[in-house]
Amino acid sequence: MKTKHSSVVFSLLALAGLTCLVFAVAQADDLAAGFASPPETARPWVYWFFMDGNLSREGMTADLEAMKAAGIGGVIIMEVDVGVPRGPVDFISDEWCALFKHAVEEAERLGLEITLNAGPGWTGSGGPWMKAEQSMQHLVASATEVDGPAVFDAMLPVPEPRKPYFGEGTLTPETARMREEFYADEAVLAIPRTDGTVIADIDGKALYYREPYTSKPGVPPWLPAPAEHPELSDSAVVPVSAVLNLTDRLQPDGKLIWDVPEGAWTILRMGRRTTGANTRPAPQPGLGLESDKFDKAALEAHFDTYVGKLLRAVGPRPLDRTTGWTSLHIDSWEMGSQNWTAGFRQIFRERRGYDPIYYLPVMTGRVVDNVEVSERFLWDLRLTAQELVIENHAEHLKALGREHGFGLSIEPYDMNPTADMVLGGVADVPMCEFWSQGFGFDSAFTCIESTSIAHTLGKTIVAAEAFTAGSSEAWQLYPAVMKNQGDWALATGINRIVFHRYAHQPWLDRLPGMTMGPYGVHWERTQTWWPMVDAYHRHLARCQFLLRQGRTVADICYLTPEGAPHVFRPPSSAVEGDLPDRRGYNFDGCPPGTLLNATVSDSCVCLPGGATYRLLVLPAFDTMTPALLHKIQALVEAGATVVGPPPRKSPSLSDYPACDAEVLKTATALWGNLEAPETVTSRTVGNGRILWGGDLTVPGASNPVPSPIEHAHWIWYPGDAASPPPCKRYFRRVFSLGDNAIKTARVLATADNDVLVYVNGSLVLRGDNFHTVYEADVTTQLAAGDNILAVRAVNSGDAPNPAGLIAVLEVEYEDGAIETVVTDDNWQAANETSIKWRTSVSDATGWTAAKRLGNYDMAPWELNPVSSKVPELYPAYEATALLLQDRGIPP
Repeated sequence: MKTKHSSVVFSLLALAGLTCLVFAVAQADDLAAGFASPPETARPWVYWFFMDGNLSREGMTADLEAMKAAGIGGVIIMEVDVGVPRGPVDFISDEWCALFKHAVEEAERLGLEITLNAGPGWTGSGGPWMKAEQSMQHLVASATEVDGPAVFDAMLPVPEPRKPYFGEGTLTPETARMREEFYADEAVLAIPRTDGTVIADIDGKALYYREPYTSKPGVPPWLPAPAEHPELSDSAVVPVSAVLNLTDRLQPDGKLIWDVPEGAWTILRMGRRTTGANTRPAPQPGLGLESDKFDKAALEAHFDTYVGKLLRAVGPRPLDRTTGWTSLHIDSWEMGSQNWTAGFRQIFRERRGYDPIYYLPVMTGRVVDNVEVSERFLWDLRLTAQELVIENHAEHLKALGREHGFGLSIEPYDMNPTADMVLGGVADVPMCEFWSQGFGFDSAFTCIESTSIAHTLGKTIVAAEAFTAGSSEAWQLYPAVMKNQGDWALATGINRIVFHRYAHQPWLDRLPGMTMGPYGVHWERTQTWWPMVDAYHRHLARCQFLLRQGRTVADICYLTPEGAPHVFRPPSSAVEGDLPDRRGYNFDGCPPGTLLNATVSDSCVCLPGGATYRLLVLPAFDTMTPALLHKIQALVEAGATVVGPPPRKSPSLSDYPACDAEVLKTATALWGNLEAPETVTSRTVGNGRILWGGDLTVPGASNPVPSPIEHAHWIWYPGDAASPPPCKRYFRRVFSLGDNAIKTARVLATADNDVLVYVNGSLVLRGDNFHTVYEADVTTQLAAGDNILAVRAVNSGDAPNPAGLIAVLEVEYEDGAIETVVTDDNWQAANETSIKWRTSVSDATGWTAAKRLGNYDMAPWELNPVSSKVPELYPAYEATALLLQDRGIPP
């Protein structure tokens, strides 16, 4: 029996081994075949921009055939107005729809895919068909001061609309009219008058504005939710018990009759108005208000008018189609935030468990009860807003598209009022973007976000808006000089390059043909090298095919904080290089909602997408909801290793104060003593461990760091500083350094509109957006003795317009001393260049003293002096890596 049993086992093992070998060989054969001849789905894509009605049937055919011949697999279609003279075909007219149908049919013929942006322009979903009551909305308020006892019998002023983030100049006459006329009352409250104390950053915390994180320095990646808050005097606080609801007493014409009690009172008339967010930069026939992101019905109205009209024009198609029109798209979130909609009070009450009406004065900046209670209400407001954007906009758009066989791609960042990774998690294809190195914004953080989304949720494709460029690129880029950055993108985890951009060429006989105004990179059939570009596309397709196989391998999972908005930024020490590469141990970010579905196997945290992690690292927040903390407790008890400090309270007003007691109880059970230990401490709980303290303490302050740019001045050439024409101007500063050893040196600069910076003749920095302060390390370019800092600045445009340059060189020595050189009237300026302008220290020919215009924050530039350095949320990479090394786990 024993012998027989052994032979059976041996036979089964041999068969299993043979099966595995056959399977492995088959896998290898599939990989080799896919690499040799990549499938159509692995090919790179392009953004196919239509330029404001400049369309033609023959041009579309020529474009698509050229793409197919060059190895392009698909396109994302958007129509925009970026200053190119308007063409003859009105957006969404019958002629436009017929041309779109032609493009779909041609794509089907050629085996290409088409993704359509969810609305006109490159922003969200809306248009002239949206009514004001279907648009994004804010809660606004007017204040009337009264003293009692008295009888108040008067009209309450209608609250004014807030200024749209991009200004009233972006509104059409019709949308401007709707903005002025639309108003709906929501509440009338009377509160004791306070001393005028206002909650810090109330416009951001109450979601009146979410500024562009990618392009504006100083925008916080997240909003803190601390456990402790300052105490205020009684005169600065409105007791919640003193808030009087007078809503039922407001008459239809706006009159209020009220017996005012004794004391000083403020009457708040509160209602909703459109935010003014619109579809800029849509073509004129597509300009209109953005749809309400909290309301499914508003999205449905937009979908039927825009996507529905095109569906009817194109005609029925199989739901399982793989070519032609296959997807919808949400591009980078540039419509900002909203904080109200019809019925929001009831929605909030159902989701958060309490009536918000007595806390609405907080949205005006007033403190109700105390700072902590007010901040908790604002946290709940933002969480509710995030849930509505996700459920009623992103997920609903996905569901509407599914009815017609569409997938959905999303770029979930920039002015996003939600957590980026939560919004991106809705997508079938999460997207990111990176600009051509040296020709635009630093948006590499989005690449880490989108790859983390894909890894944690098991999504196969990670797409990137790739090589976007500003006006200074001007046909300078081509595959050979772009390959290094492209390879970086692939190594980051991107596996669908979507070149930004291919401008639709309506003509067959014009070179270089249509452009996208100032934007590149120029990637179309009119390029001189287009007949040869298929080799580069084939290289990308092979890499992208391979990168879609298998499963991600990573060791560290960084849990992102609860709440919104949030941009995931790993520890700065976890990446290295100008193009940020993950160091050693791989990592991903993970939002709390995804972690709630995690399990533990072999001491690893396992996420639904199949990724596993040896360490779960918590953010350095001292608040957490009981539900998330209970999940972390369950993971630890099941065997997970968790790194991070304990929470002390809940960030929410839901179930307050019982929620805090529950957090304290659970945190004490996990961490024991809640005071941070001086050395790294490990505590065993169930089958897992909690580690914290010592080197695992988060380095750096949580507050923004001032930038040295605040010490510099805007300058320009004195001959035309009063009314600068479109021109190039040249600036330089000769300075001397001693023999002290330099530790680090950096230069920061920007100009309206374009800047090139040279240090001792070497080009170190370029930029073309004056909202961004560009930064470069110049440690190796400096030397003892005389040095020269030289700048070329370009003022763009067709007529005189504001122009300025601002810059600072900061040198830190090994002994800790810091020396700066700032733009001021000690700089020299010239209106033309000579061959030695970047290097000659002694030649003063043609130079004159620069004109100092004003401080860093002067209009129209109004720079934010906050450093681009992001506050840290997680322990230094070295401390986390050491934990893995001590367990014998190699990078």
